[in-house]
Amino acid sequence: MSDKDEKAADTERRVAEKLVHIKHKIMIMSGKGGVGKSTVAINLGATLARQGLEAGILDADIHGPNVPKMLGVEASPIVGVEHGIRPVEPFPHLKLISMAFFIGNPDNPVVWRGPLKHSAIQQFISDVEWGDVDCLIIDLPPGTGDEALSTAHVLKNVDGSIIVTTPQDVALLDSRKAVNFSKALNIPVIGIVENMGGFRCPHCGKSIPLFKIGGGEKAALEMRVPFLGRVPIDPDVVGDCDTGVPVVVGHPDSPVAEAFQGIARSCLAYLEGGREFKGVEKPQVHP
Repeated sequence: MSDKDEKAADTERRVAEKLVHIKHKIMIMSGKGGVGKSTVAINLGATLARQGLEAGILDADIHGPNVPKMLGVEASPIVGVEHGIRPVEPFPHLKLISMAFFIGNPDNPVVWRGPLKHSAIQQFISDVEWGDVDCLIIDLPPGTGDEALSTAHVLKNVDGSIIVTTPQDVALLDSRKAVNFSKALNIPVIGIVENMGGFRCPHCGKSIPLFKIGGGEKAALEMRVPFLGRVPIDPDVVGDCDTGVPVVVGHPDSPVAEAFQGIARSCLAYLEGGREFKGVEKPQVHP
């Protein structure tokens, strides 16, 4: 066996060893950019963590790794341990790894082809000391390209995918491609999330369909996959992300937080057969 083959075999072995300790794996996908996929990922992860579950987020968006910024840990150093590196913990029970921790200046682009991206995703499993994880959430870049294929290949038995869309026709068209991608790879579709599905006027309380309403639910019906819920537009989501706090934590009683909590309930029901949902507590954010 050549040195290259031995190295590849060793990496596969270490990946397999780590995956034994990861109970569930969920891919967060979108057909196009700008639909709020990372927002769904961090709020789902935060909700599960506040349940006391051990949650992890693998930021697989190699070229646009924004999750650390959205969780307020973009300046956190990566610490080496005996058998690899320790993931960053934005708050208890939530672990995170991202390319953002390795590129230094956030303005530096990652100019990589497919094989390098595949290797990075592989190392995000093999070289990271995840420990025991109840649910690993993989935040993928838009589309059905290298990162999505590599993640499915590396993780092998993915429990399911969540497709995030907005109500516009062009977003819905691309979301259908993401559903068909999952089906082609034999990855169950946990469901579709319709983000930015209406805006509640703060003055009159009336719901205003800025980007239409109901498109995601209609697509789920047509594609014969579950509809996980509709997340309304709320300026607090942007403000909370900019300060590094998921909206389910910053504004836990808001309609947006309630929508994300409903999505988490559906995911837990899918993964655990109806595990009781208790709500969200305020996290102890690390300095």
